[in-house]
Amino acid sequence: MTAAIVRFRWRFTTLLASVFVCAGIAYGQEPDSAARGSFGVPLQPFSLHETADAGPRAEPIRVAYYAPRSQPALPPRAESVEAEDDLETTNAFSEINSKRPIVAGDRAILRNGIAYAPSHAPDNIKNAIWAVNTLRRKPYVWGGGHGSFNDYGYDCSGAVSFALHYAGLLDAPLPSSDLRHYGRRGRGRWITIYSRNGHTFAIIAGLRLDTTDLRDGGDVGPRWYADGRDTIGFDARHPAGW
Repeated sequence: MTAAIVRFRWRFTTLLASVFVCAGIAYGQEPDSAARGSFGVPLQPFSLHETADAGPRAEPIRVAYYAPRSQPALPPRAESVEAEDDLETTNAFSEINSKRPIVAGDRAILRNGIAYAPSHAPDNIKNAIWAVNTLRRKPYVWGGGHGSFNDYGYDCSGAVSFALHYAGLLDAPLPSSDLRHYGRRGRGRWITIYSRNGHTFAIIAGLRLDTTDLRDGGDVGPRWYADGRDTIGFDARHPAGW
């Protein structure tokens, strides 16, 4: 009986010692298990003072973009300033397809019956001069140039209407009585029309457009003349601005 008790105490003491030994081992391993996550994955150390060499750094993302090319600033456009008379509204004049002789300056010149338009004249004035050059062999025909601007012959007002038409300043031919009231009163910068009942002539860039030959007399048809003529009894008119 005594021996059995002794054996029981020995086994209890041994069992108790084993429990303490296991507890000590578990305590010694606790810091290592704390370093793992809830799923047993080792946790990485973290520091607020990591250096730049602590690990590989991600390369910056490079994004391509289009930089619009700057446009050069355009100079301000100057607004045109007209003379005292506002330019009369003109139609698009029919450009003449014949020869276009030209001379430097502000005044036309006459060579062998052909007028040379001045280089400083506006384009429509040049065009009118060149158009009249095509009439220099046309005969005088009473009423000619009134049914159409293009006719086989011309009278005085028909020839002047032809010139105004090719300057873009007249839509339909006018007789002398109507040309007395055409445009504005007085002489113009480039064109002056002298009209009375029964006759009309014009001064264009310094040359006279007339159907009357004052030297030889009589009506010969539309021709250019370098000399002037008496304007007494004529009304001077001009297209506005011209």
